[in-house]
Amino acid sequence: MSGDAFLYTRAAVVAAGREEYENVRQDPVRFMPFVSDLVWAEALLCVPDRAYEYLTGDEWERSTQYSYESFSNKAGWSDVQPPTAPLPHHGKRRLNI
Repeated sequence: MSGDAFLYTRAAVVAAGREEYENVRQDPVRFMPFVSDLVWAEALLCVPDRAYEYLTGDEWERSTQYSYESFSNKAGWSDVQPPTAPLPHHGKRRLNI
């Protein structure tokens, strides 16, 4: 997966709800349906910006220690080993948020 596809797929896990998020954290194999079907929730990444603008009328000038972009915190991923086999590709689905 590209870095963007991984990011949008992770967002889809969050959009699926706390229970599914916790299930994936406990058993990473549960991430596979999101990956194999390319379920994306890219729009979820803009929710904080839109909420801030809605509530304040101002654009949010985001300034954080880490970017939400995949692999931007390389030190946080230093112990993670990549999969040894390519994942299946079955097209992509987007969640409408």
